[in-house]
Amino acid sequence: MKLVAITSCPTGIAHTYMAAEALQVAAKAMGHEIKVETQGSVGAENVITEQDLREADGIIIAADTKVDKTRFTGRTIIEVPVKEAIRDPKELINRALSAQPSAAATVDLTEQVNQIKAEEKESRRGIYKHLMTGVSFMIPFVVAGGLLIALGFAIGGIYVFDHPGSIGETLFTTGKSAFALMIPILGAYIAYSIADRPALVPGMIGGYFASTNGSGFLGALLAGFAAGYLVLAIKKYLKLPKTMQGLMPILIIPLLSAAVMGLLMVYVVGEPVAFVNKALADWLNSLNGTNAAILGIILGLMQAFDMGGPVNKAAYAFATSTLVPGHASPIMAAVMAAGMVPPLGIALSTVLAKRKYTAAEKEAGKACWALGASFITEGAIPFAATDPLRVIPSIMAGSAVAGGLSMAFGAGLAVPHGGVWVLLIPNVVTQLVPYIIAILAGTAVTAGILSFVKKPVSEYSGTKVQYENVQGELKL
Repeated sequence: MKLVAITSCPTGIAHTYMAAEALQVAAKAMGHEIKVETQGSVGAENVITEQDLREADGIIIAADTKVDKTRFTGRTIIEVPVKEAIRDPKELINRALSAQPSAAATVDLTEQVNQIKAEEKESRRGIYKHLMTGVSFMIPFVVAGGLLIALGFAIGGIYVFDHPGSIGETLFTTGKSAFALMIPILGAYIAYSIADRPALVPGMIGGYFASTNGSGFLGALLAGFAAGYLVLAIKKYLKLPKTMQGLMPILIIPLLSAAVMGLLMVYVVGEPVAFVNKALADWLNSLNGTNAAILGIILGLMQAFDMGGPVNKAAYAFATSTLVPGHASPIMAAVMAAGMVPPLGIALSTVLAKRKYTAAEKEAGKACWALGASFITEGAIPFAATDPLRVIPSIMAGSAVAGGLSMAFGAGLAVPHGGVWVLLIPNVVTQLVPYIIAILAGTAVTAGILSFVKKPVSEYSGTKVQYENVQGELKL
């Protein structure tokens, strides 16, 4: 049998390609062919063609962001979160093959009930999926803006903005421009995820207002959801004669939705959310010592809990919202330190306790060094999937230590990503040496606990054998 699939995660880095590999390995083991289109941070790769669709016996979309499904019109699609493809790709392939119209005659009541349950589960995921779509489009602006600001400081010094026209000031200003765009982009693509292209205009306008009236990240979230559901309401309830239907997408919807969003952001959302933002900022600025450490511990636990999932992304989104051009954020520093620890701690454990890991796990551990150093927490997923009761508490403990120490030391980070590679850029990190100590301490705690609680390979059940035979084929 032949299948096609699309994988996509909010950051477009780790989960996207791990899910693709998992599906490919599982399909090969089951004797099927599969073509997986990855919609990652570099765009769509291995794109599904019309011929691929004609020959496909099953279609899978494993995504946590909005995926355009117009090319699949008339076909049955199995749509799941991206982690489902990593966790149980064989079951997903079987669902896709049995769900096609050719199998309709054999569909019984149980299958129909299961389909209804799946649809209800998908609807509950809607808000998270819309949010992650907005975040996935926002992240490149955040990363590019933060790194350009850091490069501007590295070239032009801490007072780079006092030298207009210089290379350093130009890079600094370019980074600030990217930062200024990230809030409108967030609002626009949350709205797009809800109501497609007609919602881009009101979503971006709402996001722009949020970036100028002080409501910021929270205001953009509200604007995106408000714009998306507003456009859906206009399309549903505003009925025009057939001769005027062509005006809906190009005139009526943009005009009405933009006007309503402007009024909403100025008279309803702006001042209350700006007040909340200021109160939150004042509270964060007042934190020091024990209180700061507690917040760092909480953020660290969130980073390691699901390794790139909703809880992890919530902590990361919160941290990026605290970034201000020209200033280092303690929240961002704690989150990046905590996010680096899980893969680094696991990598160190595979070196310290070699007899407790299979050959495949030791190879995966080598990749974890690079993934952890690059702030890609998802590198820990294969290990957590095979031994969650030991791995997840171990990495959470290490991340909590790293996050807590980072906040207690008063370390700050001016960029939203980059791992150890941005530590080499001047003025990017405050309290650099204590910050490195926090990361090393968290790594040591995870490695120590994991090396102690793991059992030798021979003591594991068939799950370990399955990991080596199937999961071990994944190329991180």
